[in-house]
Amino acid sequence: MTMNNRLVHYLTEDGVKKLEQELVHLRKVRRPEVASRLHEAVDSGEGTDNADFEESKNEQAFVDGRIQDIENILATSRVAHHDPKSRNIVEIGSTVTVAGQHGKRRIYQIVGSAEAAPLENKISNESPLGHALVGGKKGTEVGYETPSGHQKLTIKKIQ
Repeated sequence: MTMNNRLVHYLTEDGVKKLEQELVHLRKVRRPEVASRLHEAVDSGEGTDNADFEESKNEQAFVDGRIQDIENILATSRVAHHDPKSRNIVEIGSTVTVAGQHGKRRIYQIVGSAEAAPLENKISNESPLGHALVGGKKGTEVGYETPSGHQKLTIKKIQ
């Protein structure tokens, strides 16, 4: 979705807090640490041929890039206000219990793409599974495509 020709990021309230905390850490801790190492590398007398200088310069670029990314995400985000009492429909912020075709249950939290962490079962509303689940109700069977083919899940519980 776009807002004034910019990508809109959906975030949970927890996601906004985590990004704000990361931004503060990058600005107040990481950036000064990298700047200090950069100055030490220059002051070591070896100048810009120093491997520590190159490493610090690369880290500075990474930190500054991440700061810019987070600022952009926060500037273009909309907070998805999920009411935990709402258990009727899957939305961003919902925790959903699903069952596969063989009855195996899994629990996912639906989040915006900026918060997605599949190893933590936080799936993006833009992913094939997330997209299939959003708007679903308890008892609904949803289908989605994976590299290994079409999959089906049944929504068992919404929190």
